Amino acid sequence: MDLNADMAEGNGPEGWAADAALLDVVTSANIACGGHAGDPETMRRACEAALGRGVRIGAHPGYADRENFGRIELALPVGEIASQVEEQLALLRQIAAEEGGSVTHVKPHGALYHRAASDPELAEALAERIASVDPALALLAPADSELLSAARRLELPTAAEGFADRAYGDDGLLVPRELPGSLLGPEQAIRQALSLAIDGTVTTADGSTIEIAADSVCVHGDSPGAVELTRDLRAALAGSGVEVKAFA
Repeated sequence: MDLNADMAEGNGPEGWAADAALLDVVTSANIACGGHAGDPETMRRACEAALGRGVRIGAHPGYADRENFGRIELALPVGEIASQVEEQLALLRQIAAEEGGSVTHVKPHGALYHRAASDPELAEALAERIASVDPALALLAPADSELLSAARRLELPTAAEGFADRAYGDDGLLVPRELPGSLLGPEQAIRQALSLAIDGTVTTADGSTIEIAADSVCVHGDSPGAVELTRDLRAALAGSGVEVKAFA
């Protein structure tokens, strides 16, 4: 099971200290690339550190909306969104190459992630744009999403993602952040990650059990206690016989 985290989204030494600690634990890093967060300095620092630890570098593009951290749906035209993603991806690819590495995957952020998961037109446009940049780039997206389906039609590599620290609804979607109980505590998050890795299931907020076939489990780098949770989660996976390694 791959263990990924979204990062390079904070500012200042405290934000970087958490990112550096996460890079000691995860196998894939999704690096904010200038849309909802991040700048060339934070991208370069994250790329350098990831390469030094053997962690895969992924692009984490989002709506160019720093005020709302890319978490508000902007209803932008599909072509404009695809261009924003391409620009952000190009910048991270350039910086990664300058540091002696490469970007291996793309995971959209926030509102863009959720829209692309359910909007066939946007999913197709993003998959086509990413394939035009580099057909070897993998798409990391929700299991059974429109985005994964579009990527597979274009024969892009894919990895289905599950979440350790977010609650699921009976529809298989994440419970919106503004609702109570959307963020799981550490013990719940570890139980959910183990269930994803071992059984391919999660228990929803209403108590139902649903199937989610995940290749990678995400912990959000900006969640409180993310570093400690990720360390404990990796240890729990290993202790349960789950090999933690980057997705194929």
